[in-house]
Amino acid sequence: MDLQQRVINHFHQSLDLKAHVIETFTPQIAQAAEQLFHCLVAENKVLCCGNGGSAALAQHFSALMLNRYQHERPGLPTITLGAESATLSAIANDTHFTDVYAKQIRALGQPGDILLTFSSDGRSTSLIQAIQAAHDRGMGVIALTGGDSKDIGAILSNNELEIRIPSPSKALVHEVHLLVTHALCDLIEHQLFGGYE
Repeated sequence: MDLQQRVINHFHQSLDLKAHVIETFTPQIAQAAEQLFHCLVAENKVLCCGNGGSAALAQHFSALMLNRYQHERPGLPTITLGAESATLSAIANDTHFTDVYAKQIRALGQPGDILLTFSSDGRSTSLIQAIQAAHDRGMGVIALTGGDSKDIGAILSNNELEIRIPSPSKALVHEVHLLVTHALCDLIEHQLFGGYE
């Protein structure tokens, strides 16, 4: 297979997966945006976390909420739990990496806040611990996951959402998570400020 065909294959795999996600998850994406909207208008905040590439997606979501997505507007209260390296390394060093998000949630999370997690495989122990801490604090959870693991989904309550991208490719899961992130930002801006097409 030549290099150009490999490029074509990457694009086709991405397009096929995105088409499947549109057909399967549009209602859940809209519902997640509604939950985030209600959280924010109630003057609560969104806490985000993920590991590796998923941490970058969590930071990207937070940056778009604090600054802007498409339109100038007031910033929206969103915190990325993995962005502050001194805190992250202190918790990992003094306890265990599995506690890096849970400990921050126990300190910062309040009832009515939402935890938004990103995981390309749905298995991360640090995110499972984070979700359990969020439940202890009376927070809601929205989980963007991937692969065939149901570990994170198994601990969510009935009113919480998992959008699990069905692909074994972490790169493709990240691509779709990015698109879902942008859809959420667009829907939140639209609900809060309206009038944008």
